[in-house]
Amino acid sequence: MMKKKDFDISIVRPEMRLSDFKFRGTGMRPERLKKIRKGLRTLHTLETMAANIYKFQITKKTDELNLQIIAAMNNEMTHLQDFQSKLFEYGFKPSKFRFAFWIVGLTFGLFSRWMGKKATLKTGIWVETKAVRHYNELLGDIEWDDETRKVIQKNQADEFGHIKRWESFLK
Repeated sequence: MMKKKDFDISIVRPEMRLSDFKFRGTGMRPERLKKIRKGLRTLHTLETMAANIYKFQITKKTDELNLQIIAAMNNEMTHLQDFQSKLFEYGFKPSKFRFAFWIVGLTFGLFSRWMGKKATLKTGIWVETKAVRHYNELLGDIEWDDETRKVIQKNQADEFGHIKRWESFLK
């Protein structure tokens, strides 16, 4: 298992070059591709939800918490783009039901914001803890190509960082 320190989580949006994109999955067994498609769709829809939670938690305040929520939203949007790109590189499409996760994110984001700072932070910790567990399962259960695995591990490290950040605001 990767260690949190293996990635620089202060980088919110890692650089990507044209050479980072390629078609994937050629010559892979159909069972492996099916698992990869399911895993990428899961990650894509969950990141849709996470980005929306943060988007709808943002207030008009010019404080450090709001700034960190903006950065977290941007980071989650990067994850969303990572998984959407990987879906297309494999020749897959995002789930047709991802809109439901968009709505769930809106709901969690708005309600936690309305309930105040503590609820906002606890929602972030809860969601990111679930994400880290989900990432662990998908990393263990699916035979990813090396580049995709590294993206997933970096994104998981970011989620660990969000948990620590929200916990520090609770203290």
